[in-house]
Amino acid sequence: MSRAGIAPEPEGRALRFLYGCPAGRAVLKLAASRPVSQLAGRFMDSPLSRPLIGPFIRKSGIDMSDYLPLPYACFNDFFCRPIRRALRPVPSEEQVFMAPCDGLLSAYRITDGLVLPIKQSRYTVEELLGGDTGAEAFRDGICLVFRLCVNHYHRYAYLDGGTVIRKRFLPGELHTVRPIALAALPVFTRNCREYTLMETAHFGHVAQIEIGAMLVGKIRNHKGPGMSFRRGEEKGRFLYGGSTVVLLLEKGRAALDGELFENTALGLETPVRLGEALGRAPGS
Repeated sequence: MSRAGIAPEPEGRALRFLYGCPAGRAVLKLAASRPVSQLAGRFMDSPLSRPLIGPFIRKSGIDMSDYLPLPYACFNDFFCRPIRRALRPVPSEEQVFMAPCDGLLSAYRITDGLVLPIKQSRYTVEELLGGDTGAEAFRDGICLVFRLCVNHYHRYAYLDGGTVIRKRFLPGELHTVRPIALAALPVFTRNCREYTLMETAHFGHVAQIEIGAMLVGKIRNHKGPGMSFRRGEEKGRFLYGGSTVVLLLEKGRAALDGELFENTALGLETPVRLGEALGRAPGS
């Protein structure tokens, strides 16, 4: 299938102010702090936030018929609302490599332990994993970056069956994951994030990293070390805000659609949905 990439939307005036001038960066230091995010999170968890739901639906153009009709006690209940299962089917073939979430996808080759999501920022796999010695397993592998916008479905799933090896939360700041922030700061290693190292049935070791963003104070994952999981089973969810899911794959364990890399090289992101086939296990 042909995968059309899209260019990132232009940045709004507020983000240009925060990341584009000295006065804005002074405000940014406070806005990106965890206490501010935690305060915003408490408000979004309270019944006082319910009046925000209707305007958010209209502004974001969300089709609520896609989601289960549930009562929402607060904005965060609405934000991580469950979608109708038929709209996010899991591929029947176990050898299919599926997207673990909705989002705008960028695909990179890992070279000498380096991941380059954008020209201005370089990350090592070890930095993304907070110094974990398991980073060496992903040398010369693949890095997939799924950027979730506020109108995306904010629950994410396991891409294959397997077992959780370890899980770790890394505290940090909470910058937006919009391109303007990625160009100014090493956001993926400064933001708070949680990673799960998994042994999967068809794709070897996989590291999945959930990265918080501005006003996203909570990353909720359901399972811990030693627990097994099924392909397509819900892994967790983000609460309010845009956010990012990063996958690290071992060399030669997944044959992915070449257009994903071509779009990224052109500066385009590829829209994908949870459960969408992105490739296959080699030899299948």
